[in-house]
Amino acid sequence: TEGDSHKKFAVNCFNLVWSLIEKKDRTKEEDDKMVHAAHASRFHWGEIGTPVELERGEWQISRVYSVLKRSEPALYHAKRCLEICRENNIGDWDIAFAHEAMARAYAVAGQKEESRKHIELAQKAGEQIKEKGDRDYLLTELGTIDS
Repeated sequence: TEGDSHKKFAVNCFNLVWSLIEKKDRTKEEDDKMVHAAHASRFHWGEIGTPVELERGEWQISRVYSVLKRSEPALYHAKRCLEICRENNIGDWDIAFAHEAMARAYAVAGQKEESRKHIELAQKAGEQIKEKGDRDYLLTELGTIDS
């Protein structure tokens, strides 16, 4: 069905983005592919997904732009991620990582005070994450932010 196709493309693009984020020595073409795949994933989730998939798509787009040191789109998509979480009362892992995205994007923008503020908010939200492994992963990721 059309919905199945959207889901397949959304998942495949999302996973492609992760493989490119983790790749050392990406080419310029791979950087471009990473941006386009993140947006494509979010587009397809936008056609069939719930608010959780939408905010996770915004989070991934923000992460891509942070990795590429492009602060303006990183901040825009981090803010969208946080807005969607708040508008839909999405908590646990997702709200903590929305603040992680904000912290990372602000760090890329050189706004260290705002970055540290969101690291603290992420840590506080992280205390509510049910799974210990997920809490630990959040703390590891927060430790990679140059604030």
